[in-house]
Amino acid sequence: MPTDAEPKLYLQRDQPPGVPPLALTGERTLPDVPEENYWYRRHLVVYEWIRARVGGRKVVDMACGEGYGSAVLGRTAREVVGVDANPEAHEHAKARYTSGHVRFERDLVETFAEPCDAVVFLQTIEHVRNPDDVLEHFKTLLSGDGLVVLSTPNLLTLAPQGAEKSENPWHIKEYRPEEFRALCEAHFSQVELYGLFHARMLAVHAFALEHLHWDAVHKGLGFSKPFYDRFTPAISERDFTLRTDRPLEGALDFVALCRP
Repeated sequence: MPTDAEPKLYLQRDQPPGVPPLALTGERTLPDVPEENYWYRRHLVVYEWIRARVGGRKVVDMACGEGYGSAVLGRTAREVVGVDANPEAHEHAKARYTSGHVRFERDLVETFAEPCDAVVFLQTIEHVRNPDDVLEHFKTLLSGDGLVVLSTPNLLTLAPQGAEKSENPWHIKEYRPEEFRALCEAHFSQVELYGLFHARMLAVHAFALEHLHWDAVHKGLGFSKPFYDRFTPAISERDFTLRTDRPLEGALDFVALCRP
C-alpha cells in the first residue's frame, strides 16, 4: 500500500454534477480515489465512531478537508459546521455535502469562534505549530457537557524506527503515545485515549508481511501491482478497530475523547 507521504497525482473520480474534483496531494485524504482507499477508510472509521457519540449535538468539524466526515457526523448531530481554510476544499465540500443541517465555513481553526457542543479535530494536530493554543481555543467554544475529539497518527508506526518524524512534508510534530496523552491532559480534565488497529483482512495482511514475507513473495512473482489494485479498493471500515485493551505503542492512530 502507498505511504501517507508519497506524492500522488490523482483526481477524485465520478463527482456529482457541479462538484469540482480535488487532487490528492498528501495534505488530506480523499474518497473516490481507489489508490487512496486505505487512508480514507482509516479516517472514515473514526468519524463513524464519533457519529455514535454526538447525537443531538451541534458539532464543529475543524479542518474538515473534503467534507465527507462532516456529512457522516450530520447523520446524528443536530447541526454540523465544517471549517477549513483551503479554498478548493471549502468549495468542494460546500457543493457536495451542504444539507439542511450541515454547512461549511472557510476559516482558520485558530479563529473560528462559533459556540458548539462538540469539536472534532482529526488527523490535524500534527500539522499545527501551536497545538496548546489551538486546544485552549477549542475549549472556549464548548457549552455545557461539551467534548473535543482529537486524532493523530502514531509516530512509532508511521515513521522509520528511531526517526523523530516521517517524511510527510505537511506534518510538523508527530506524537508518541505518552506525548499525545500529555498534550491532551494538559488542557482537559477527562481524557479517554483509544488506539486504532488493523482488523480482519488488514490484520491478516500485516501478519503475512511480518511473518510470511509476503512483500518479497509477490514482488518475486511479479504481481504486486495487480494484487494491490484489487486489495486496496476492497478495504472497508471493518478492517480497522478502536481499542483500549492493547498497548498504544502499536496503534496506527490515537483517538482522544476529551472533556474540560
